[in-house]
Formats: sequence, structure tokens, C-alpha cells
Amino acid sequence: MRGFEQIPWLYDATLALAERTWLGRWRRRLCEGARGRVLDLGCGTGRDLPLLPPRTVGVDPARDPLGRARRRAPAARLVQARAEGLPFRDGAFGTVVSGLVFCSVDDPTLGLAEVRRVLAPGGTLRMLEHVRSERPWRARLQDRVQPAWTWVSGGCRPNRDTERTVEAAGFAIEPGTSRARGNMRRFVARVGPATRPVAGGGWAR
Repeated sequence: MRGFEQIPWLYDATLALAERTWLGRWRRRLCEGARGRVLDLGCGTGRDLPLLPPRTVGVDPARDPLGRARRRAPAARLVQARAEGLPFRDGAFGTVVSGLVFCSVDDPTLGLAEVRRVLAPGGTLRMLEHVRSERPWRARLQDRVQPAWTWVSGGCRPNRDTERTVEAAGFAIEPGTSRARGNMRRFVARVGPATRPVAGGGWAR
């Protein structure tokens, strides 16, 4: 059985309401700072591609979503590949954009190592992701529903602490770029020493 992430019309329908409100705004802000040659990692049905430079490279492991991405962004170069094995040379990109992707990457540590490899010196990772809740009861609920939800969705894990994984992979989240909405996060990271927000300061909103 394919999960809804691999069924383009169903995936887009699932996101439709959020895209018309806050998620659409967050996507625009995620993409608007992309510079240099851009990689849209996990481009899926191509919702980010029209917001990025025309020659952006889009990568996704599933073939069917790439068909819809082609219709949304005819000038983009689309490649079927996994985050854990990107078919690009070292330092090929100035920006990697990742929108709602790393919840579904089987090996996020390896995927982030590949992101580091293909980023040029001074390049940035721009990420939008849902993460493990900071509220204990919600985090426990995420743990409980994760196996069934991963099967139904086709790969999504709702209980990952992606920010810590990004930092553990050798990235530093840039101060002032972090935004939070419930369990959703948006931030910009560069290769460098891992950092965390100051104690008691929380995430900027």
C-alpha cells in the first residue's frame, strides 16, 4: 500500500486548507531567501518550486509526485533520488530548501550529511518541519501514534526532534531565523558549531 505522501492528488488535498492560510506564508518565507544554485530536497508535488529560481533542482524519491512537480515548474530540473544518496558533486549548491521532508527520511543523519556535502562553503539549509512536541503529554501521544501514522502516510514520523538532529549533524541554526507555530518550525542553518536558544528564551515567533 502506498501512503498518501506518494499519491499526489491526495497529498495536495490534505494540505490544501493549511496552504491557503499560514502554511502558504511560511513556504514563501522559506523560499524567499534562497541564493545561488538551489536544491529543493524532497520537492514532492512541487509546491515550493514556483517560489524558487526557475533553474532550481528538485529531488524526490517517488516518481508520481515528480509528474505533478513538472507541471508546476516546467523549467526546474527534476531528479528521482533519496536524501541519503544525492547524485550531485560536493559543494554544488548555495542553498538547500527542505519543506516538510525530514520527517519522512529513513536515515536523517545520513540525509543531513549529504546536505552538508552538496552545500557550497557559506551555503544555507532552509528548513520547514514539524517536530516532537515540547509538551510531554503530546510527545507521548506522538510516540503512540507514530507506527500507524507512518504506515498510513507513507513514511512520516511525527515524533522526531529534527532541530537537535540538524545541530548534531554539524549545522548551527542562525539566531533570529527560528519561528515556531505549535509543533511546526522554520529556520535557517549553516555548517558550524551547534547552538541552542538561550535558556528560558524560547523560540522566536
